[in-house]
Amino acid sequence: MTSVAIVYHSGFGHTAAIAESVATGARSVAGTDVHLISVEEYEAKAAVLDAADAIVFGSPTYMGSVSAKFKEFMDATSKTWYGRGWADKIAAGFTVSASQSGDKLATLMQLSVFAAQHGMVWVGNSILPGNNNSKGSVEDLNRLGSFLGAMAQANADEGADVTPPASDRKTAELFGARVAGSAARWLRGK
Repeated sequence: MTSVAIVYHSGFGHTAAIAESVATGARSVAGTDVHLISVEEYEAKAAVLDAADAIVFGSPTYMGSVSAKFKEFMDATSKTWYGRGWADKIAAGFTVSASQSGDKLATLMQLSVFAAQHGMVWVGNSILPGNNNSKGSVEDLNRLGSFLGAMAQANADEGADVTPPASDRKTAELFGARVAGSAARWLRGK
C-alpha cells in the first residue's frame, strides 16, 4: 500500500472541498491509502504524516501567502525538519483563492520551498493549461494554468457547495491521482 496524507487548512470550506477532490483522485490509484488531516489535527495525527509516502499540502491563499494557521503548522514541523523525518517523501501542493490569480503562485512557491527544506521530492501538475485560447472556457481542466501545483478559484460570496467549480475539482482529482501514482512509482524504485 502507498500512503498519501493530505494536510490542509480551510477557512471557509473551499480548500476542504479541493482537499476532498485531491483525496478522491489519490484513492483512484489502486493500492493507495489516503488520510485527510486538517492542520488543527496535526499534533494528534503527526504519526500519520511521518508514516506517509507522500504528503500533499493545501492552504488557501490569503494576502499572497499560506494562511496563518497553515504557517503555524509549517513552523510546528521544525523537529521533523531537524531530524529529516520527511526526507525523500513525495510532496505536492494546492491552493484556493477568490481571485483568478490572487497571487496563488506565491503560495505554491512557499509550499514547494517548505517541502524542499524538508528534503522532499516535489510533484507538480502535469495537465496542460486550459481556458487560454478563443475556444477555451472556465469548464476546461487546469483553467488557471498552474504547473507547480493545483490551483482553484472560489467565489468569495458563495459556499463550498457551489464553488470552486467542477473543472477545478476535477483538476484536483487528476492531480491527486498523479501524486499517488508518483508515490507508488517512487516506492517501487527504492
